[in-house]
Amino acid sequence: MKQSHSIHPAMLKMCAAVSLALAASVAGAAEQKFILETDRIIVKYKDAAPQGKGAAKKLALGADRKAKLDRAGQEFGMLVSESHDIATGAKVFKLNGRKGLKEVEKLAAEMMARDSTIEYAEPDRIMTHMATANDPMYAQQWHYTDSVGGLRLPTAWDKSTGTGVIVAVIDTGSRPHADLSGQQLAGYDFISTAAIGNDGNGRDSDPTDPGDWVAAGECGTGSPASGSSWHGTHVAGTVAAKTNNSLGVAGVAYNAKIVPVRVLGKCGGYTSDIADAITWSSGGTVSGAPANANPAKVLNMSLGGTGACDATTQTAINGARSRGSVVVVAAGNDNMNVSNASPANCSGVIAVAATGKTGGRASYSNYGTLVDVAAPGGDGSFSVISTLNAGTSTPGADNYAGYQGTSMATPHVAGVAALMFAAKPTLTPDNIESMLKSSARAFPATCSGCGTGIVDATAAVNAALGTTPPPGPTIAEVESNNTTGTASMITTSGTTVNGTMASSSDTDYFRVDLPAGKTLSSVLTPGLSTADYDLFVYNSAGTLLGKSENGAGAVDSYSSANTGSTTATRYVRVVYYSGGTGATNGKYTLKMTW
Repeated sequence: MKQSHSIHPAMLKMCAAVSLALAASVAGAAEQKFILETDRIIVKYKDAAPQGKGAAKKLALGADRKAKLDRAGQEFGMLVSESHDIATGAKVFKLNGRKGLKEVEKLAAEMMARDSTIEYAEPDRIMTHMATANDPMYAQQWHYTDSVGGLRLPTAWDKSTGTGVIVAVIDTGSRPHADLSGQQLAGYDFISTAAIGNDGNGRDSDPTDPGDWVAAGECGTGSPASGSSWHGTHVAGTVAAKTNNSLGVAGVAYNAKIVPVRVLGKCGGYTSDIADAITWSSGGTVSGAPANANPAKVLNMSLGGTGACDATTQTAINGARSRGSVVVVAAGNDNMNVSNASPANCSGVIAVAATGKTGGRASYSNYGTLVDVAAPGGDGSFSVISTLNAGTSTPGADNYAGYQGTSMATPHVAGVAALMFAAKPTLTPDNIESMLKSSARAFPATCSGCGTGIVDATAAVNAALGTTPPPGPTIAEVESNNTTGTASMITTSGTTVNGTMASSSDTDYFRVDLPAGKTLSSVLTPGLSTADYDLFVYNSAGTLLGKSENGAGAVDSYSSANTGSTTATRYVRVVYYSGGTGATNGKYTLKMTW
């Protein structure tokens, strides 16, 4: 008998991930493009300690270190002057005017070459924003209730409304709004530059959004004029607008509270400011800012920029997760692979793609193996309606508008995470991510590279409560899948495939893009006691990782862990050995879970 064998950003303009579409009486601002310049650089020395209780005082630069920085700058015709320290222990330096990111990256490399005590140096990139109740506009919130493209939210409210959970909206700040009355706690303005802040000062305890309108050319040569987006207010309304108050719209987690944290202003916001906001929002210490009296369990970041995840942001995210906070990030709106969109490509975040009313990928949404889940973001004539302000530049009256974007999808997921925490406060960030992904429902339309499925609010809350282990979908094998190149793609954990060994020479391949830190479990069950089919698993290069070759009628299983820091491809193969074939006698099931 066969035996079983197993082997086991620099100034990155953080753009709000929003494609603004008009659905109410307000003029939408144009989507902002990436800014590929910066006038700041972040330098982290090896002996610098993060800010916090018991941490060392901020590191003095010293004449020798400053001289090395100056000489590096001279190589590229740049002047380098010290600006301020941030919570990760890094220092921010100003340059003499805006420089291209590639130039600043070269400067960073030169700094590190001249001074071995530098842990890392990188451009301070600028990010930009990526936008059953009795509320009168609830009927327009298809994104909550639609059986095809919606969040399946109303039945989740029977079990959780977010009570006791705090969500930080790290964005443009927020406006007072009747539908957010009593929903917002004290926040903070982390914008360190008055020109970007548009409020006459740097950091302070007032996160109110004064507007982010810009004139043509204000954000760089050729950049268009745009009105104020009130982006943070729109996001906040999706997370936790008051519900059952006979006014406006409903929020996903309407009994949760919002902490507005301002990082985006005119032309976007610096990576270093966003990193400090992540730290503070999750209960960490930031020099110069008061302690956050309301640490958030969920951080919503509907913002992003181009390029790899930088060390500054990754360090801040790691700190937030260590304090028990879930970080939910918009995948971005550039119809490109999310591997080039930060911070959605950072480790430990829940990256969110956008779907339209059909449940398929929105035309603008980023995609790829680093996306975790999808949620309604709007597309075509269907937008996500939420709280806004009527002012085209400076603030006006309260109103509501429909926006489209991964910025709009992200607060749906953040809100569901709040529902889950309220249902079971002991959940960890990894628990939340795993449950969101495993309970997501299959896409009703094409959504390649959109994660495991559309977030299902009710199934996610049930998973948090442990009352209903969410079943995965059952699908039929699709031929031809006889090679790795034609392998059937499996995107949802818990998927069961109904397959057939058509002949004694048949072999079937299935592909899983396994997230970092996850373990793929594959279980093969023959349809008849006389059938003997075997299970093999390979990596992306086609190298055999392990196999299971039990006898006739026996179940074969194999587990493969992805111990790396990025997604890894696995090919699961079913091979005929002996027994029945064909539509009646050649049946088998293959379940894949991670």
